[in-house]
Amino acid sequence: MYISKEIVTELLSPICQDIEFYEFKEQLTVTVPKNKIVEVATALRDNPKTAFNQLRDVTAVDWLKKKNRFEVVYFLYSLDLLHRLRVKVAVDESDLTCDSVTDVWESANWYERETFDMYGVKFIGHPDLRRFYMPEDYVDPDTKEPIHPLRKDFPLMGIPESLPLPPYPEKYGATK
Repeated sequence: MYISKEIVTELLSPICQDIEFYEFKEQLTVTVPKNKIVEVATALRDNPKTAFNQLRDVTAVDWLKKKNRFEVVYFLYSLDLLHRLRVKVAVDESDLTCDSVTDVWESANWYERETFDMYGVKFIGHPDLRRFYMPEDYVDPDTKEPIHPLRKDFPLMGIPESLPLPPYPEKYGATK
């Protein structure tokens, strides 16, 4: 079950004026300014009408050609009221940062690390922001810049010589 737009509007209007809603198949998504994400998250968690006491996931979307290339997406759930909400924050590539919500939901710790590793979004105030899947030294061999594999501009075949690959006997024959 998804929460009503009216309840979310009533709660978030005093916090930020420029909120946008998107509804599809009774699933509500709200986009808020990135400088308000901690206030919005705290209000959504603490208000008894919303009671979003669980953060199910944090991820990002890379739109490549949009002005604000990235969106950080938070998937919220209320265990008490049994409703869901998606909260999005637009992030421009020139300032690829977003405030951490680890003080609001502890589970954000791992989700934000994963988003940082895969997309390069830096979460300000995160207690231990480091790579999650990829090695710390996973950088472009030429530029020495960190590589983030879920970005749209990441080469489909990977970056040659960035990581040693296991043998592939089906293609190259048996290895010695």
